[in-house]
Amino acid sequence: MNTPTGEAAERAGVSSTAVPKRQLKGAWKHIKRDKYLYLLLVPVMAYYFIFKYAPMLGEIIAFKDYRFADGIWGSKWAGFKHFERLFTSPDFFNVLKNTLLLNVYGIVFAFPVPIVLAILLNEVRIEWYKRTIQNLLYIPHFISWVVLGGIVIALLSPSTGIVNTVIKAFGIEPVYFMASNFWWPVMFILSGIWQSAGWGTILYLAAMAGIDPQLYEAAKIDGASKLRRIWHITLPGIRSTIAILLILRVGQMMDVGFEQIFILQNKAVYQVSNVISTYVYHVGLEGSQYSYTTALGLFQSIIGLILIISVNKIIKAMGENGLW
Repeated sequence: MNTPTGEAAERAGVSSTAVPKRQLKGAWKHIKRDKYLYLLLVPVMAYYFIFKYAPMLGEIIAFKDYRFADGIWGSKWAGFKHFERLFTSPDFFNVLKNTLLLNVYGIVFAFPVPIVLAILLNEVRIEWYKRTIQNLLYIPHFISWVVLGGIVIALLSPSTGIVNTVIKAFGIEPVYFMASNFWWPVMFILSGIWQSAGWGTILYLAAMAGIDPQLYEAAKIDGASKLRRIWHITLPGIRSTIAILLILRVGQMMDVGFEQIFILQNKAVYQVSNVISTYVYHVGLEGSQYSYTTALGLFQSIIGLILIISVNKIIKAMGENGLW
């Protein structure tokens, strides 16, 4: 029986203040019953509070001329001075363009790869072969970008790299992949796919495991080919998972990350590889311009929030379940 609330509670002769008390009492009863399970939440909540919410107080630095000697609260108020400097800086528009372009390339070329891999693996019926391929795909995810970046640079070296060795064997001049403004973004996206695509297939394979096998059997009896079964059963079955991961991916449009860019970056391709994260590192940490880069970080967070809310609304308007 539903608990009466508001006007319904008054009509039923129940005090409106009694309803919240009853709900609170019920919640406390559940907490006491499952206290050890709720204790498991404490480290997670502490992590998010200490490392995610508490640092948000530091955003006030963006509105001050921050000095170590004066501290956050003692530094002089600067208003929107650092934002004005940010939006009039040619460097800012270059790093913003690079950040957005690399993310667009990632969504267009990298985002579909785990979906394709998951579909292919789902169709494999030889278990030992399937497990072997899965393990080979997952391994790069557990290797640091310091190591992976070194492997990528070594493979693409114009003098000793295996890729250019093969190219030279065909009588073609070696290609300076990591020093070319054209080839560097291509190698960045490909190396990112190599590192993360295998791990991303786990989510889609898990979603596929929830599809009713009888749907495939019925389609098979009706004469549907394998491609039609994938199109009409597998893809619709994982559509909600794709939608949620797409929302999260678009929410990161203003953040390429740091490790991969920093390891693969060099001065020859600075024009196309300098993104917000590396710009903050060079200007903020190396150049000690904390207020300026905090203003950039605040702008980055606000745009990311707007994007994730907008895409979530679009996805829900299309009939899918969003993040909320």
